[in-house]
Amino acid sequence: MSLAALFVQLLNGLAGASTLFLIAAGLSLIFGVTRIVNFAHGSLFMLGSYIAYSLITRIGGTGLGYWAAVLLAAVCVATIGALIEILLLRRIYRAPELFQLLATFALTLIVQDVVLQLWGSENLVGPRAPGLKSAIFVFGRALPTYDLALILIGPLVLGLLWLLLTRTRWGVLIRAATQDRDMVAALGVNQAVLFTSVFALGAGLAGLGGALNLPREPANLGEDITAIGDAFVVVVVGGMGSIPGAFLAALLIAEIKALCIALGQVSFLGFAISFPQFTLVAEFVVMAIVLVLRPWGLLGKPQGSVRSIGQIEAPIVPAGRMLQMIGAAVLAALLVLPLVAGGESYSTVLAIDILVGVLFAVSLHFIMGPGGMHSFGHAAYFGLGAYGAALLFKDAGMPMELALVAAPIVGCLGALIFGWFCVRLSGVYLAMLTLAFAQIVWSIVFQWDELTGGSNGIIGVWPSPWLATKAAYFYLTLTLCVAGILLVRRILFAPFGYAMRAVRDSALRADAIGIGAVRVQWTGFVIAGAICGIAGGLFAFSKGSISPETISISRSVDGLVMVLLGGIGTLVGPIVGSVTFLILQDSVARQTEYWRALLGLVIIFLVLVFPQGIAGTIQSWSKRAWKPA
Repeated sequence: MSLAALFVQLLNGLAGASTLFLIAAGLSLIFGVTRIVNFAHGSLFMLGSYIAYSLITRIGGTGLGYWAAVLLAAVCVATIGALIEILLLRRIYRAPELFQLLATFALTLIVQDVVLQLWGSENLVGPRAPGLKSAIFVFGRALPTYDLALILIGPLVLGLLWLLLTRTRWGVLIRAATQDRDMVAALGVNQAVLFTSVFALGAGLAGLGGALNLPREPANLGEDITAIGDAFVVVVVGGMGSIPGAFLAALLIAEIKALCIALGQVSFLGFAISFPQFTLVAEFVVMAIVLVLRPWGLLGKPQGSVRSIGQIEAPIVPAGRMLQMIGAAVLAALLVLPLVAGGESYSTVLAIDILVGVLFAVSLHFIMGPGGMHSFGHAAYFGLGAYGAALLFKDAGMPMELALVAAPIVGCLGALIFGWFCVRLSGVYLAMLTLAFAQIVWSIVFQWDELTGGSNGIIGVWPSPWLATKAAYFYLTLTLCVAGILLVRRILFAPFGYAMRAVRDSALRADAIGIGAVRVQWTGFVIAGAICGIAGGLFAFSKGSISPETISISRSVDGLVMVLLGGIGTLVGPIVGSVTFLILQDSVARQTEYWRALLGLVIIFLVLVFPQGIAGTIQSWSKRAWKPA
């Protein structure tokens, strides 16, 4: 490629950096003041695109009308953000941060179906601004004039934000709340008004980014997940709460992507390297490298855990007699399920999926609850177990039974490698590094056609003849699921389990009494990866095929939802949460076309009614009910 072409491609990267910065700046502001990891921020970006499309097609015929429509779209999204903060988030500020994440995930489901109802499922391509529809030639190559406008808009918004945050009283309050919001409240500042205004500003920036991105990429129902993934990466690479850091990270990531596209396919030592394909995972590789070398981001400051400061973790206690009786009754019901419902019935198939989900959730809870390590990429080990078993079965000719035994080994090896880096971080940074590694694994699986089948996946992964019936496979899955749960319980009440909880509650004190925090957490990470690998192997043989969706972000998010719905403070929490979520997902999806919105509303209801998760809240109620007067 010529230097001229490379230069033009890098200019295109600068245009992309502007929209990246806008959404990331809004997310950074919201997190810095409210401490909410807003998963719905990508939905606000998507709303900006769709609202801008409707407004531009009506009043955007002139230059003044076009830019008025863009700004009005941002104002509309800011208003929606304010309503979200007032009607929902204000009611759960005292809940653990991860439950706030669960509530914002539910908003994502609701917004997606609202957009589907209002605008349909077709992609909507927006027109360019009047006067910016042409292109200029740079070194003989065409560069859209709209891209030049975007290149100028990014620094302009950065400058306006800098003036707002440094030259106004409101900006001083925002910076003060970012450092110590409790002190700001003690000085008499109305936190409710401050939080609402900050959330509205952050939402407006996301909406502005979506509106400005419309001429470059069509509005579509999948851009919310893409946008929130990119925004998280930019914010974490730049440093949580740092607006200049977000701008620097957006430039870095956008230019690296542009460079990969410009390089094309290059031969090195006889191997053909396709750099354009690398753009699928480039930002996650950058994030992983930055977090390993500088855990708090480029311009950020070291921060503590995602947990609320001073939050007391209740000790995990063995199940009481009543809970044991309920567990025995549930197990007995499961044992007779295929006999009552029919070995090949839908109920048996659904029960297999639920048991696999339970094992997945239990493994994630093991590191999130007792381990205190929040993972956004646990699907990596689920996918490694599934693909490991499938490849050994299909390509190596290994019997199904041995391939299933190898599944936890593959998951364990993945956790052994990734965990070595992850356990050296904490809080949001640890969670985002797990997401980065999961996306790297997904990219390899998605693009390695010769080995993994690429986007087509692997088919023909069937159980052995003695497990060919759904009833037989159900009993195998039930056996391994119960064994995995009992193994986790045994580990948690062994000395290692107490050591892991000691590290979670106070790593410094644990180190002081001779408990190696990194070693203990790394071991816990590996154990969780192995158990998750079993779930992945069972999943592969239950479906007969696997695809890259097995390692997607949505799979990791489903695991988070299952754990948080049940509650991270009890051993039964992930079981209750996974059963509740999967049954809700299945039943709601069969009732209505807009099942995501209904599921989101149910999740919000559960978050409001059960602020500690279903199992955690019921346990709290029972303790108060049986407490002597």
